[in-house]
Amino acid sequence: MDFAKFASELTDLVWGASFASIFKLQVSGWAGYILDIPILIVLLFGTHLFLTFRTGFIQRFMPQAIKLSFSRKKEGEGDVSQFGALMTALAATIGAGNIIGVASAVATGGPGAVFWMWLTGVFGIATKYSEAVLAVKYRVQMPDGSYAGGPMYALERGMGQKWLGIVFAAFTCIAAFGIGNMFQANAVVETLKEWVKPGVEAESVLRWVAGLVMAAITGAVILGGVKSIAKVCGFLVPIMAVGYLIGCILILIKNASLLPQAFSDIWNGAFAGQAAVGGFLGATIKQAVQSGIARGLFSNESGLGSAPIVAAAAQTRNPVRQAMVSSTATFWDTVVVCAITGLVIVSSGHWKEGIAKGALTNAAFEELHTIGPIFLLFGLMTFVFSSILGWCYYGEKAAEYLMGTRAVKPYRVLWVIMVLVGSVQPAAAVMDFSDAANGLMAIPNLIALICLSGVIAAETKAHRDDLTGKS
Repeated sequence: MDFAKFASELTDLVWGASFASIFKLQVSGWAGYILDIPILIVLLFGTHLFLTFRTGFIQRFMPQAIKLSFSRKKEGEGDVSQFGALMTALAATIGAGNIIGVASAVATGGPGAVFWMWLTGVFGIATKYSEAVLAVKYRVQMPDGSYAGGPMYALERGMGQKWLGIVFAAFTCIAAFGIGNMFQANAVVETLKEWVKPGVEAESVLRWVAGLVMAAITGAVILGGVKSIAKVCGFLVPIMAVGYLIGCILILIKNASLLPQAFSDIWNGAFAGQAAVGGFLGATIKQAVQSGIARGLFSNESGLGSAPIVAAAAQTRNPVRQAMVSSTATFWDTVVVCAITGLVIVSSGHWKEGIAKGALTNAAFEELHTIGPIFLLFGLMTFVFSSILGWCYYGEKAAEYLMGTRAVKPYRVLWVIMVLVGSVQPAAAVMDFSDAANGLMAIPNLIALICLSGVIAAETKAHRDDLTGKS
């Protein structure tokens, strides 16, 4: 079977199916436009909006959530501190999607895609918060004393639908190999290619060497389990985020005179699409919306159901406190990092040249000549490595739910092998496979969020003092 063809067809089905395409509807005007929006995007963005109102616009408590997120003290039962859980979640969340994903969105949907990515992050904060509430609420203590939770347990214990929990866990095991493993490893290789510019034979060697190195380092860390992963991520995440943002800010300072036009391009492109210019072939409003929201989910994972798996392991005294901490991951990932990356790419103007997705960010960072690519490579390599570590934990907990603790070690071994596989696979095929698996994983999680929204609202009301900082 042609993997690239299969991955492309599957992602088109998952992310492209709309009411208009399914029922062969021919409707013009705004009604036709709405019916032509992919169903999964409507479901995701609709859930973000619904939970924003259901939680009383939880985004307004973000300052208190950020303050709480820096606490490292033990507040209750759990495996890692709230800070450790956040760093692990951020490690998995802030990855190649923040760099390559943003470039892909702009290359496909034009500058307007940045706006839809950012908006997905703003409203996605409520969804990330809600996921964590359910994760801590329905978590269980395992025979060895560790904690396990996430959408599979919310579906089983909260809704009484274990079969849906099994479906979610199965999709998570698969999706983890895409978004959290192969895509991440592949992104490093593609960036190294742009930097080294090897010949055909040398490229093959580069892929194998880079893959083997990443696999070896990954194996050394994940053998220690969640505490080892949390410890490494707690050290790595602040350094990688600050280092990358410094590079972005330097570029924005250099392009300061171009920023007003960049903002204008982003705003106008979000609601009017982007006409063809230079080597850019143009983009419709639908392409801007679809690529922006799809890449936004890929980046911040709100609605995916991944981050609550590690939130369930946090040492916290109630679901709301950990949910507040978890929600800051979406804020940092999309509202801050993705937005700044988008501004860097749009202000550089290289998107007008029709540059390939993987090379677009590299071209923008070359604005700083020698030092720019170094900032990019450092950011990408640290982002990728941390994502591979965080997603390994998600995948192994899903495997544990399906097959018990005996599945953990074999899953880790397979995880290390797939880092190498992702390094030698074509970039487009890996991206398509990751997108499809993400969408399939999100569906049962969104069902849990909508059906248990009353529980989320009740927990939020019961622990309101934690939201305001009075507790």
